[in-house]
Amino acid sequence: MKGLLQRVSQARVEVAGEIVGAIDRGLLVLVGVEPQDDKASADRLLHKLLNYRVFADAEGRMNCSVQDVQGGLLLVSQFTLAADTRKGLRPGFSTAAPPQQAQELFDYLLAQARAAWPRVETGQFGADMQVHLVNDGPVTILLET
Repeated sequence: MKGLLQRVSQARVEVAGEIVGAIDRGLLVLVGVEPQDDKASADRLLHKLLNYRVFADAEGRMNCSVQDVQGGLLLVSQFTLAADTRKGLRPGFSTAAPPQQAQELFDYLLAQARAAWPRVETGQFGADMQVHLVNDGPVTILLET
């Protein structure tokens, strides 16, 4: 499972012009699911997301997690993260999990996140989404489980 973590000062997801999820300071995470992923992969990713230290402490060093700063978590499914880009000039998606498996694991990750943290928002699985964000830093990190 892949999570493209972006530290943001604000982020939102729109579907058909309507805001479906929004946070202020926190993490926007684009989530990609691959065929070998399972609930244990989702659990490992969530642990990293909640505890990864990418926010500044009093000395300006990255020593604080999203929990430490009481930030939001905006999870957005994105199958293109699993793209195979090794050959040619067009991505291949045979390395992405089938839609049913991906949705089940994404929904599981979302449910676990909401059980563990009160500030969790999401996009809409499979929808044409418009993601707006102000990347703080910028800080963008690819997490893999």
